[in-house]
Formats: sequence, structure tokens, C-alpha cells
Amino acid sequence: MTVLAAAVALVGSLFFALGAALQQFEAASGGEFSLRVLLRRPRWLLGGAAITVGGALHIFALSLGPLTVVQPMGVASLLFALPIAAALHGRRPGRSELAAAAAVSAGLIGLVLMVPKSTAPPHLTGADGTAMLAGAALTALVCWAVAGRVNPAPRTALLAVAAGVMYGVTATLIRVLVEGTSWDLWLLAAIPLPALAALMLLQRAYAIGHFAVAFAALQVSDPLTAVTFGALLLGEPLPANGLAATAAALLAAAGTVALARTTPLSR
Repeated sequence: MTVLAAAVALVGSLFFALGAALQQFEAASGGEFSLRVLLRRPRWLLGGAAITVGGALHIFALSLGPLTVVQPMGVASLLFALPIAAALHGRRPGRSELAAAAAVSAGLIGLVLMVPKSTAPPHLTGADGTAMLAGAALTALVCWAVAGRVNPAPRTALLAVAAGVMYGVTATLIRVLVEGTSWDLWLLAAIPLPALAALMLLQRAYAIGHFAVAFAALQVSDPLTAVTFGALLLGEPLPANGLAATAAALLAAAGTVALARTTPLSR
């Protein structure tokens, strides 16, 4: 069952990578950019369907095997996404790009393996939830403001980080809703807010053209946000070896910076 769980998670990563690459291709294709316009494009919608399938397969994999096996397979989506996106734009990824992507994946795998799983059911009060949403929104606004003043590669990274923060908040709310012993109606009402904001920010990042940078920054910021809020608000444990966890996060961040220097604009 563990081998089957790893295989299902790996296929899920492939679907997630394909969906992300398709959506970026459409977002960076030029012309008028808005979520309303993207929703009219069949290829962008196909990308969304692929991401949904990938997420469903990942959840199914978690029901078959342990988190320590399934999560690293999910991180592999970057290694799938890079060549898929390059092929869509009519080129081959360079060795330096693949090496940087491998560094991001290795750092994330190390990080997710070091985060201990909490045994207590999560619970989030209304006040804590409001503080979490406000903090995430402020972080996203700062990233958005700074992104307007920098070059394309760091702009892409900042917008993707903002999206990752909002996705991390969304994941935290969903986890409390699904795994908690009790939940309030406000949780259900609050989930679409950060999810929609994350979707719009990510498409803005994709539209700039540095797909690898956007996807890597998203993969780094999303779990870091979820782990941070889990520790601050849900009482979940942090990695026992803080130095090793920091080194893993820095490796993932360094890989993202390397991608910004080696991956060409795709528009």
C-alpha cells in the first residue's frame, strides 16, 4: 500500500504540474489580462481541471500511505512542471534550470519530512482566524506593493509568495474545517476569500513569464505559511531540529533565486 500511495501521489504531482503549466501558458499569452478573460479560455480551464485531479489524487494517496511518503512525491511537481512549461513555449529546459529545480525540491522534501504531525484535533477561534486573515492580507499587500517597483523576476517571485501565503491560509482553514472536532459557520464563509485572492495573485505572477520562479516561490511559501500559522494558532509542533529545517528552507529559497537567474522569460 505504501508503494501504491507513492505512485498515486506521483501521478497527482504530474497532473498538478500539467495544470499549472497550462494555466501559465494562457496567462502569459498576451492580450487583455483578467480572471474573467482566463475563465473563457478552454486551455486555462483544462489546467484548472488537471490541478483538481492532482489534488484529489494527493488526498487519495494520503488515505493509502503515510504522510512521510506522500508529501515528498507532491513536491516533485516542480520537476515535472519545468519541462512541460518549456515544451509549451517551444524550448528545452537547461541543465542549470533543472539543477535549481532539484535544489528547490530537495529543500522542500527535507522541510516537509521534518515537520512533525500533530495528534490533537485543530481548533481555531474567530479572533485567531480574523488575525490570521488580516496578517496574511497585510503580507500579500506588502508583496504586491513592492512587486510594482522591481524587475520581472523578483516581481514574479513576490506575487507568487503573496499567492502562497493566501493558499497557506486557505489550507489552514480547510484543515480546521475537515479535521477539527467542531467548527463554526464563519470558517466555511471565510475560505473563498483567501482562495480567490491567491488564484488572482498567482495568475498575475504567471502572466509575467517566469513560470519556474512563480511555481517554485509558490511551493516554498505555501507550506511555510501553513506550518507557521499551525504553530502560532493551532498549537502544532515545529521541527525538533530548527537548524536543519532552516537549512532546508534556505536551500529551497536559493534554488528559487537560481531559477530566477537561469529561466528565460516565456512571453
